Amino acid sequence: MLVLSNNTALNLLLSKLFQDYLERTNSSASSQVQSGGDSLEIIYVLLLIGLFGFFTVGVMLTNIRARKLEDDHDPYNMYIASDIWPKKDRAYFQAKLIENYKLCCVFENPLTVEQPNTQIPEVKCS
Repeated sequence: MLVLSNNTALNLLLSKLFQDYLERTNSSASSQVQSGGDSLEIIYVLLLIGLFGFFTVGVMLTNIRARKLEDDHDPYNMYIASDIWPKKDRAYFQAKLIENYKLCCVFENPLTVEQPNTQIPEVKCS
């Protein structure tokens, strides 16, 4: 009889280990299926980043090439390169400020001026 009980305990132990092994393989198989979907998502994201990078580099190179083709003696570029325009802007701003200051006037309402001798009437609650 003792041999049967040991055999039963061994069968229970082996069946338990086998079930644990099957659960682990099923969970790893489902994670492998999910990881396959993840790889496609990663490829999609990398494709979008690559297209954006390609577009950005193209715009940058076009801009750099266009700037090299500009003439340095062009009046517009000379105006931008000179340091005169901030001074002209400052002078224009100061002239506008003085003009606005001269146009400023204050209107006084004699009824709103403080009159220390006059009392404000109070309404009494009944």
